[in-house]
Amino acid sequence: MILSSPIFLVVVTICIFVAIRVALYRTGLVYIVKKWWRRFEDCFHVYQSFKVPEYNESMQENQLYGRVTDYLNSLTSVEDSDFTNLVTGKKPNEIVLQLDPNQIIEDNFLGAKVIWQAEGGGRSRNLVLKVRKADKRRILRPYLQHIHVVADELEQKKRELKLYMNVDAPDRAWKPVPFTHPSTFETISMESDLKSKVKSDLESFLKAKQYYHRLGRVWKRSFLLYGPSGTGKSSFVAAMANFLGYDVYDLDLSRVKDDSELKILLLQTTKKSVIVIEDLDRYLAEKPAGLSFSGISNFMDGLLNSCCAEERVMVFTMNSKDHVDPAFLRPGRIDVHIHFPLCDFGAFKHLATSYLGVKEHKLFSQVEEIFLSGSSLSPAEIGELMIANRNSPSRAIKSVITALQTDGDRRGAGLCGRRVGFDVGSRKCESGEPGGMFCGEGGVPAVRDIRKLYGFLRMKSSRHSSHSQSFDEGSPHTEG
Repeated sequence: MILSSPIFLVVVTICIFVAIRVALYRTGLVYIVKKWWRRFEDCFHVYQSFKVPEYNESMQENQLYGRVTDYLNSLTSVEDSDFTNLVTGKKPNEIVLQLDPNQIIEDNFLGAKVIWQAEGGGRSRNLVLKVRKADKRRILRPYLQHIHVVADELEQKKRELKLYMNVDAPDRAWKPVPFTHPSTFETISMESDLKSKVKSDLESFLKAKQYYHRLGRVWKRSFLLYGPSGTGKSSFVAAMANFLGYDVYDLDLSRVKDDSELKILLLQTTKKSVIVIEDLDRYLAEKPAGLSFSGISNFMDGLLNSCCAEERVMVFTMNSKDHVDPAFLRPGRIDVHIHFPLCDFGAFKHLATSYLGVKEHKLFSQVEEIFLSGSSLSPAEIGELMIANRNSPSRAIKSVITALQTDGDRRGAGLCGRRVGFDVGSRKCESGEPGGMFCGEGGVPAVRDIRKLYGFLRMKSSRHSSHSQSFDEGSPHTEG
């Protein structure tokens, strides 16, 4: 009775199936069965082959061969192949996969299967593409274009980034040095929701060439990073460059003699680059003799950008934007505003995790109380204290407490309770969470707000006015 029961038959069937699978894998028959099945399936289709030689008839290197090789080596099917080679890459300690002669790789594109096969060796290596004739007219050209796009992205990731600086006479040109800054979006202290928004914004920019051109706009993106020194603006720029795989052009305006030279420097920049101007507010406040305000504004969004700013990201940093002409900050010149404040308790905990490997500590409650009282330091100041005492988390946190009590008194007044986010043009995107490394409007009262308050009190005292007026300390646009 038991032997004839349905449950017993199902169990026996499963056991037999598992046994066959194990036997096939142990004897390598799975590969043989797949190979036979592929040949059987191919009998019902007619394929057309296209050969991509490594060298042309003049024995010059065929660039397409290299691009196809890079593309195929990036496919997951290469990892599943039985004959893939492991070779040393161009970068130190880099190991990459490489096709083996006579190796067959399958790929899928627009619902069609294509087959690649490596042939030959030495100086006569070829890659052969096999496409079903029924699919050739529909997918061949888009597939080759797809290979070029992916190869470009892979080349961009592999190439060594450079940092360019504008040097003094006699040539007044860009001088490159290797860009090896280790900062990434994973290492910088940043509220996770805001980090996702910034990364999403940059990813959208990378894919938006046709969209920008359809709108008749230059394919570029501009960021304003503003906040006190030591709050992480430079590390953020480095993280952007590493994320995008872009070179960095660090433009020192004090070395530029006039508007014409500024235009020449823009002409000399390359695509896929981040152009950075630091401390723009300080430079504008000094009213330089050589450059004009119109020259700087034209550099940001003038006609020259239409041919010299494509596929670039422009970044401007300021300590404060309160005294900068709003014309410099309008949408079109600045797309995204990100505020870098002094530390709050949430940022402190992130730094403690990164620098000390500590997520919780008995002294955290004391640190939080000090932050709530309005004291604060910059992330750079707190980071240096943690580095100096990294072998003892307790000593490091105590040193931060001491510094907050002595040097950070009231520096972070008004820091708590702010909303995290960044301004996109005239729109503010907010996460609704307090504190954070990068914030929107608000925070430490602006100097002009204090002046308005002082003027309001003087006016009220002199006129002995009986009516009351309101003042919003958190908004730089409040009228006195």
